Amino acid sequence: MSENPAQNPRPAQLDDRSPWVVDTRELGRRAGLSRELHRSAPVPTALGVPGVLEIREGEPVELDLMLESVVEGVLVTGTATAVAAGECSRCLDPVTEQIEVDLTELFAYPGSATEETTDEDEIPRLVDDRIDLEPTVRDAVVLALPLAPLCREDCPGLCVECGVKWADLEPGHGHEKIDPRWAALVERFDENAGEKPAHGSGEQA
Repeated sequence: MSENPAQNPRPAQLDDRSPWVVDTRELGRRAGLSRELHRSAPVPTALGVPGVLEIREGEPVELDLMLESVVEGVLVTGTATAVAAGECSRCLDPVTEQIEVDLTELFAYPGSATEETTDEDEIPRLVDDRIDLEPTVRDAVVLALPLAPLCREDCPGLCVECGVKWADLEPGHGHEKIDPRWAALVERFDENAGEKPAHGSGEQA
């Protein structure tokens, strides 16, 4: 039975001008050959949650990688590092955080057993002996971003009553709490206390 091209479309051509695209031809598809890759590549779109923590568009990601030719493809291992910016989830102060992720990804050779037995969304492919690192790094970085960033681990946050940072308040700061059942009585008492006493107008002796 002949293979249906519609079920296995040829991947789109990769742009050699992109800093995320790496040419692996020097490895020659010879298992055991390897090369180091040290490169800075800007993120094409912001990664993360705006207003919480994100790596902004154009921020550089430092790549420190090893590319190794194996039987089924090119194995990429190493780290990717970038700086994310956002705000503390407790006190809302600006924060910056260095994000470093470990990478281990196999890019399958066309025609390899791995390429034929896996979907493209499971394992990426080489295209004309080139690999695109951006999707792999993007997915790893997004998963590594904390959901509740902190300016420091022991950040006390904000006073729930007045909204001021606890770090800026005097020791013993607090707010008087009145039982709502007594609130109307206290309010009436304050009104009466504010009234001036009337001068006597009774009969003179």
